[in-house]
Amino acid sequence: MTDHRPGSEQPGHIPDGSAGEDRWLLVAVAGMLSFVAMLDMNIVNVALADIADGLHVSAPTAQWAVLGYQLSVVALLLPVGRWLDGVGMRSAVLAATAGFAMCSALAAAAPWAAWLIAARIAQGAFGAALFVLMPVLALRSVRPEKRGRAMSVPATLGPLGAVTGPAVGGLLLDHLGWHAVFLVKIPFCVLALVVAWRAMPPDGALRRPDRRSAADALLVAAGVAALLLALTLASGHPAWLVLALAAVPPLWWWLRGPGGRPVTGVLGVAGLFRAHGAVLALAAGFAAMHYVVALNLQRDDGVSATTTGLTVLAFPLGMGLAGPLGGRLADRYGARPTAVTGAALTAAGLVLLVPLGGDWPPLDVAWRLALAGIGMGLNGGPTQALVMGAAPPERTATVGSTVQLARSLGFTLGPALATAAWGFAGAANGVHAGLAVAATAACLAVPLLALPARRPAAGPEKTTDAASAAHR
Repeated sequence: MTDHRPGSEQPGHIPDGSAGEDRWLLVAVAGMLSFVAMLDMNIVNVALADIADGLHVSAPTAQWAVLGYQLSVVALLLPVGRWLDGVGMRSAVLAATAGFAMCSALAAAAPWAAWLIAARIAQGAFGAALFVLMPVLALRSVRPEKRGRAMSVPATLGPLGAVTGPAVGGLLLDHLGWHAVFLVKIPFCVLALVVAWRAMPPDGALRRPDRRSAADALLVAAGVAALLLALTLASGHPAWLVLALAAVPPLWWWLRGPGGRPVTGVLGVAGLFRAHGAVLALAAGFAAMHYVVALNLQRDDGVSATTTGLTVLAFPLGMGLAGPLGGRLADRYGARPTAVTGAALTAAGLVLLVPLGGDWPPLDVAWRLALAGIGMGLNGGPTQALVMGAAPPERTATVGSTVQLARSLGFTLGPALATAAWGFAGAANGVHAGLAVAATAACLAVPLLALPARRPAAGPEKTTDAASAAHR
């Protein structure tokens, strides 16, 4: 019987399902918190004009309610991942969820812009912890042969949160005002807190980061923030890409130090680096496609806002339906072949979108988006299981942070590349150029996932084990 006494668990872990006990309730918590954290990436966008009016600030100042959260999340992912490898899982989940909810309440109550921006930056720090913890929680909550299904829950619900954010935000804004955009996440956090408190066994306590960790965090935050700002601002003015050069010195210094070496070490595990590249490529392709298609439909005066919304909804609908199926296929036939199949379907859907013209009926756009969404649903959980299963047991949080960083950079890089391609191609061919960028990125993910690791197999592989699947 597993010993659940305080202090009996290894830091950063909860008892996994290897003893025959699957904790699907904790997998549900991981999925719910992934949805909430990703929802926060986009839900505030639609409320920026109302926030600017309500707090009597300019639109660029209100924009920091979004940028503050995004920059904090992406900049802190790697340092938080390294830190979470040495702390108790239960304590970390409870602290991150409670902090996220508290910052949501503070943001909703903000009497002036500085208060709101500070609350959002702090919320991003807790959000970074949630992004790292959720795949680890799903991984450790079930037996190895069910990892595909477990990992598909947060891997599917997270992106669905990002896609549905604007729609949910618009409904709340129209009926309840901008404060509700921040308050809507609190009930989900409270429910997750109650479940985690009751279902997770006590383990190691939290610990304060030491000075070395704090210095590493500052270096990574400076480098990643410069890179993210460059990609974000380049959507409007490509010259801002020069700012990315400022990211090189702090990131290089960090990689050469004691904080960066463990990260480069885990990426050296056979197949992990290419899998990260595939995650980034698919995220960039999805983000570029979503940006171009939505913009193209909005510019077509013959398409109503409702029709535009329903058309774009085909992608998350396909993804949501295929996500659970992807997990089951991964557990039965192996994570790698399922992930490759999903990436290939996504690439096919985006390639078929490249000739998009103004005379296309919405249904012709919708079925192509649905095909790409089905591919993303099939790919998400198996790829996550592939990566997390190959991670060294003492570095699962670190690998969780690197995967999320790759995905976040892809989400930011996609629209920037599509905008640049649109500008170079001109108004007449801009849509096709942007979609070609999206399709190219998705196509790159297929060989990155399909190529086997250059490492001899130790013996027969068990297709249900995501760790062994990483070496195929």
